[in-house]
Amino acid sequence: MTILNRDTLAIIMVGTTHVIDMGGKNAFVHYETADRAHMLLPDGTRFHGAWTLLDDGYKVEWKDGPTGAWKLDHTPGAIDYIDATGAARGRISRIDFGDPQRLAA
Repeated sequence: MTILNRDTLAIIMVGTTHVIDMGGKNAFVHYETADRAHMLLPDGTRFHGAWTLLDDGYKVEWKDGPTGAWKLDHTPGAIDYIDATGAARGRISRIDFGDPQRLAA
C-alpha cells in the first residue's frame, strides 16, 4: 500500500479523466484544471466543483453535492480511491488524457 503524494497526483490527475470501476459500473472524474473537476456517477448523476491537492490526497467540494477528502492508494497493478474512513470505494480502470466523456460541457 502506497498513498500517492501531491507531486504524483498532479501528474496523473490534472487534464485527465479517471475511469473508476465501482463494482462493475463505471464512474468518470475529469480533472479539468488544477482546481476544477467534473464527475459522472454510474446512475447518471453529474457534479461539477472545485478540488485541491493535499500532501497525501485531495479534497473536492461539489457544487450542489457532497464535499469529500480522498487518497489514491497504489498497489502493484492497481490504484484505488480511498475515502476519508480508509475504505476503498473504486479502482481506476484507465486514465484518459483530456475529457472524452465531455464532462466539462
